[in-house]
Amino acid sequence: MNDTLTNQLLSGQSVGATVQVVIDALFARIRSEEYPADTRLPSERTLASELGVSRNTVREALDVLENREIIRRRAGSGSFVTYRSAPDRNGTDSTVAERTSPLDHLVMRGILEPEMVRLAVINMTPRDLEDLSKTITHIESVRTEISDFVRYEEELYRKIAQGTRNPLLASCYDLVIDACQQSFRAPLMRRHLTPKRIQDYQQRYNTLFNAIAARDVEAAVEFIKLHLVEEQKLLLQDG
Repeated sequence: MNDTLTNQLLSGQSVGATVQVVIDALFARIRSEEYPADTRLPSERTLASELGVSRNTVREALDVLENREIIRRRAGSGSFVTYRSAPDRNGTDSTVAERTSPLDHLVMRGILEPEMVRLAVINMTPRDLEDLSKTITHIESVRTEISDFVRYEEELYRKIAQGTRNPLLASCYDLVIDACQQSFRAPLMRRHLTPKRIQDYQQRYNTLFNAIAARDVEAAVEFIKLHLVEEQKLLLQDG
C-alpha cells in the first residue's frame, strides 16, 4: 500500500483524538521498522502501559490498523505486522550514499545526531531503553573484532534514531548509515580502531546510554557534540 495513501486512510478514520494518537504512534513504529513486517506486536497491556492509555483505546486503534491491513490478528497468538513500505524503485538512496565523502558524512551527522539524541531522550520508552541496553552490552563484549564493533555501533545508532518516534528522521539516518558503510569507512576503521580505541568508544557509548536512560537531555546532547568533535579529529588525522 502506498505510504501517502495509508497515512490519509488512517487519519481519515472516525475515531477519538486519543485513539488517533495511538494509531499514529503505532504506525510510526511500523513504518520505521521498529516493528518489522511479520513480527508480533507487544501485547495490548504492554502497549497501553507504554503509551499511557487504556487497553480499550489500544484495542480500538488495533481495530483500525487491522481494517486497513496494517496488521493481522491471530486468535490466541496476538497481532502481527503485515504492512510493507513501497520499495525504492530508483535506487536513489544507494546513489547518494556512494557519492558521499567522509566530510559530507560527518557534516550530516553533526546536523542530525544532536537533535536525534534529544528526541530519543524525550521519547524512548522503558522497553526501548532495555533494548538499547542490550546493544550496549554487545558493544562492551567486543575486544578486537572490528566488524562486530561496527555492526553493534550501527545497531546502537539505528535504535536511537527509531527511539525518536520520528520516522522521517529515522529514514534520513538510515541513509547516513548507508553512506557510512561505503568504501571509505573500512580502511579508516582498520587504521584507527585499535583495541584501546575500542575501549574508549565503549566508555563513550556507555556514558551516552546513561544520559539517555536518566532523561538528561543536556548531558546527552553535549556528549554527542563532543563525540562528533573527536570523530572530526580522527578524520583530519587520517587526511
